[in-house]
Amino acid sequence: MKHIRNFCIIAHIDHGKSTLADRLLELTHTLEQRDMEAQVLDSMDLEREKGITIKSHAIQLDYTHNGQQYVLNLLDTPGHVDFSYEVSRAIASCEGALLVVDATQGVQAQTISNLYLAISHNLEIIPILNKIDMDAAMVDVVRDQVVDLLGCKPGEVLLTSARTGEGVAEVLEAIVERIPPPTGNSDAPLQALIFDSIFNSFRGIIAYFKVVNGVIRQGDKVKFFNTGKEYDADEVGILRMKMYPRQEIGTGDVGYIISGIKTVSEVKVGDTITHVAVPCRQAIAGFEEVKPMVFAGLYPVDTDGYEDLRSALEKLRLNDASLTFEPESSLALGFGFRCGFLGLLHMEIVQERLFREFDADVITTVPNVSYKVYTTQGEITDVHNPSGLPALTLIDEIEEPYIKAQVISKADYFGPIMKLCLDKRGVLENQHFLTSDRVELTFKMPLAEIVFDFYDKLKSVSRGYASFDYHLAGYEKADLVKLDILLNGEPVDALSSLIHRDHSYDFGRKMCEKLKELIPRQQFDIAIQAAIGAKIIARETVKAVRKDVTAKCYGGDITRKRKLLEKQKKGKRRMRQIGNVEVPQSAFMAVLKLD
Repeated sequence: MKHIRNFCIIAHIDHGKSTLADRLLELTHTLEQRDMEAQVLDSMDLEREKGITIKSHAIQLDYTHNGQQYVLNLLDTPGHVDFSYEVSRAIASCEGALLVVDATQGVQAQTISNLYLAISHNLEIIPILNKIDMDAAMVDVVRDQVVDLLGCKPGEVLLTSARTGEGVAEVLEAIVERIPPPTGNSDAPLQALIFDSIFNSFRGIIAYFKVVNGVIRQGDKVKFFNTGKEYDADEVGILRMKMYPRQEIGTGDVGYIISGIKTVSEVKVGDTITHVAVPCRQAIAGFEEVKPMVFAGLYPVDTDGYEDLRSALEKLRLNDASLTFEPESSLALGFGFRCGFLGLLHMEIVQERLFREFDADVITTVPNVSYKVYTTQGEITDVHNPSGLPALTLIDEIEEPYIKAQVISKADYFGPIMKLCLDKRGVLENQHFLTSDRVELTFKMPLAEIVFDFYDKLKSVSRGYASFDYHLAGYEKADLVKLDILLNGEPVDALSSLIHRDHSYDFGRKMCEKLKELIPRQQFDIAIQAAIGAKIIARETVKAVRKDVTAKCYGGDITRKRKLLEKQKKGKRRMRQIGNVEVPQSAFMAVLKLD
């Protein structure tokens, strides 16, 4: 066990985690040169197209140091704030972390938040400055930032270039010398932490685990602690680029187990595997439940696809533990699911993965956050959906979630960023100059305000320099109203939203204008109205497509034309009563891009 090292790579987006992982694989000859490609651990098409890591990937490396063979278990983690749950799971199953900082950009918001996460789990941190071969690298400046952040000595910061491979050999030595081996007792009852799982249509569910205590062998009778279900360990093994079966996996090591589980709900990330004969007393602690930030409805395009969508979501949740969902129904869209996501990028990725991996075409409703509603009867309810709001007369007050947002940027963009945050109902709590031209701003602001387009706007006002990170800071009372969109007097519940009273008129007007462009014209007039309760605050009309019925009445008396037009008007009125308006999918998504 003293020759095992478990470590993860943490950093901000695009600081070179996956490229560093590539070099480590090359140096330890885990992959042949012919199998190498850029970001080899990013196995999903989506990861390659977007150039981001979405899943943390586990892989085992063999490394010889001073004539001694070591086993290194590497977890490459995502950098984006929307996938921070992946990072927290990787950190929970490691003893050390490589903190990668881009020498051209310096310490960013996500660097700090991932670092605090690692420190709270008592991980040994190895700071690494990456991209030192770039012309824009500010090695000394960024090294000082890292020293200030960690309180380490300047000599402990490793200088590397993951692209050229410079300094990567020293990283491997530091991993062996600085990161402690896993602690655990191989004679104790088996305790193994499940940190990820995937669904294989031939072999059932494959769970990835780290053995904390004891040993797991092929053919053992095991049980999952939280569900209490028992299985045979048909195959256990280690993770390279492919899976390699082994007779046993010892304490401190990382591996996979296949036991022919077909029911998706029986495997939970964070569960503990133990033996049936000699079970452990308690499950492994320190694994937190995910807290979704953004809620949206997912509905099948075809109403018959409800069950297919359910099984697709269950299989996807195996691989993405931060996705939560529950059934709901909508008047406009039929049966579907209310899903919880960690952010808008997470929502976009889930939608894309459902389409690509499970061929599930879905309609997404307007994303919103969860509110606490206090009723006049003294009850407190959680409302995820505006249609679940009690009647206005029953509401005493509504509380909305607030976040603490941390923005790090160049001092030149201080003004525009302040204006953006204050427009979003933010309150500046703290400002701190990290260096003479880098400032860290701490805001308190409502989560609902950052759900739509905050991140994109922040990037554009700061020309891509600002980095952003946030965590929940409790609930506060808010003056919110429910804004309904009516088509021909009928409310479309999928388009309704809870919004702050000050912004409601503006938002309602923009919604009506946008929908007027997107809803196709019918044979009758369509009235699009935005309403708060019984009060209409904005209206647009999609004019009817009309036939020129008077074309044949050239010349002659005007009453002939009048008669024909009156007849047509009656027909239009009757048609409007029985006609229904189809709302295209683009209209549901347009709400996100109102500006």
